[in-house]
Amino acid sequence: MVKKAHLGQLGDVDIRRLRVFRAVTEAGGFSAAELELNIGRSTISTHIKDLEVRLGVTLCQRGRSGFVLTEEGRHIYQSTLRLLGSLDAFSAEVEDIHQHLTGQLNLAFFDKIATNSEARLSKAFSRFSTLAPEVNTSIYVDSLNDIEQGVIDGKYQVGIIPDHRVSSSLKYQYLFDEQMYLYCGKDHVFFDEADDVDEQMITSAPYAGLGYHSPNMEISRQLNLTRKVTVYDQEAIIYLLQSGKYIGFLPDHYAASFERKGLIKRLKAPSFSYRCQFYSIYRVSPKPSRLVQTFLDCLHDAHAT
Repeated sequence: MVKKAHLGQLGDVDIRRLRVFRAVTEAGGFSAAELELNIGRSTISTHIKDLEVRLGVTLCQRGRSGFVLTEEGRHIYQSTLRLLGSLDAFSAEVEDIHQHLTGQLNLAFFDKIATNSEARLSKAFSRFSTLAPEVNTSIYVDSLNDIEQGVIDGKYQVGIIPDHRVSSSLKYQYLFDEQMYLYCGKDHVFFDEADDVDEQMITSAPYAGLGYHSPNMEISRQLNLTRKVTVYDQEAIIYLLQSGKYIGFLPDHYAASFERKGLIKRLKAPSFSYRCQFYSIYRVSPKPSRLVQTFLDCLHDAHAT
């Protein structure tokens, strides 16, 4: 049991310990965080113990059963994200004064967009690297809801997500589109009749769909599809399609290589397709630092054509 302590003002040592705590939490344990932090496990353990004493709470359970945050630890982690995000923003604003782009840029993208020719992220990164060669960048691939919450909390400065709802805490700028079609696997009963399958049969067939609020979830509900399996990454849909037991939506660019191999086939029923619009998102307040705004400009210039 950690003895409660009076927190008082935070110092540099506290900030360093909080950064270690964030890294350990995101890595999923002490051992996994060693490479990220470039310090030994015993040193990491000391930082976490000292932080627990400083804050007067037990942050995590660690041992043979693995690393698990306590309820207090989860609250401290969310507060840590907001605090460190604000500190990074402050550092970037100070650098703005000196007209020199340095610091840390944390980005999060929705999965399976690399094969989309309309997503010109490579062009954006090329331009940004020329303008800000000294900036350190971290890129995460995350679920739609986690990207939104991460940007709001300050964990990420910019996210790229499909359009599905609007938060008053975020600003949105359109980037590109994505075409979604409904597919089945080569062992599915629809495969040989994919060009002329009955729509009523489609709505009755076992369907695999995403389990979080998204265009995928909204469209599947509108179409009355029978969801039997819930997934949280589009790659899992590929496995389910190839089982021959399920149908599911995929982006056409991601599905293309599997189609060429004859592993899956698009169902040609015209009602069972839709387009997604993708947007960059960033916080309304505080306004983007010059570093973040530079990246946003590169991102949107790359997609302007």
